[in-house]
Amino acid sequence: MDSPLTFRYVRSSVLACALACACGLRLSGQLSSNPISTPQPRPVLVELFTSEGCSDCPPADNLLQQLDTRQPIPGVQAIVLSEHVTYWNHDGWHDPFSLDAMTQRQEDYVRRFGLDSSYTPQMVVDGTTQFVGSNGKALVAALSNAAKTPKQPLSIQNAAWDKGSVVFSLAGDIPSHAKLFAALAADATHSEVTRGENAGRSLHHTAVVRALKEYSSKDAVGSSLKLSGGPLAEPGEANSTIRLVVFLVDPRTGHVLGAAEQILQR
Repeated sequence: MDSPLTFRYVRSSVLACALACACGLRLSGQLSSNPISTPQPRPVLVELFTSEGCSDCPPADNLLQQLDTRQPIPGVQAIVLSEHVTYWNHDGWHDPFSLDAMTQRQEDYVRRFGLDSSYTPQMVVDGTTQFVGSNGKALVAALSNAAKTPKQPLSIQNAAWDKGSVVFSLAGDIPSHAKLFAALAADATHSEVTRGENAGRSLHHTAVVRALKEYSSKDAVGSSLKLSGGPLAEPGEANSTIRLVVFLVDPRTGHVLGAAEQILQR
């Protein structure tokens, strides 16, 4: 019997059909009959656990890119993160963007959602809903529900590079009990895969996490915070745009209470 953290992946032609519908600008069309009206788009964190060693992951990577580029859901500002896990690295291809911290973060979700195991591709929306990462219909439903949930105001201020790190401050209503996370993500990455399940493919990714850190929320507002750039010097990343993403998490439920994003040029 598989242990709770046995790693697996999912294949489904049905999901591929759902993805095709979602990516063809029908993400917004599926909501046209029941639009959601909000004064300002609410930030929603969309995490994709993925790997270049997984042949089921490119469709999910593409779906995340379409969501990021088109922002088609009324009332939602989708803040996306690609989180590359390490457990596929033994299967012929070492994912250059994989981090142990991403594997651990996914394992935390496995326990929180009561899953049998980790798998790729997996999307998690606002820490509240998880599903196979190429399932466009599930993504639409999760984003639509997330748009109804009020968020804590949060904004990034005075962000700047300082000798390989980003220094920034935050403004907003940050509950003292919340966990505060900050991530640096490479805006776009590219790999020519030569081995493993995706051998011979050119893979592109969006907002690939290269560093993630937890801070004390009670000391965050008005303070200067610092986040190391992490392994940002991968091939094709040297002069890339970097995203700084911050988000608040309820430690009891794992739900995202607020999020913000700022684009930085290296």
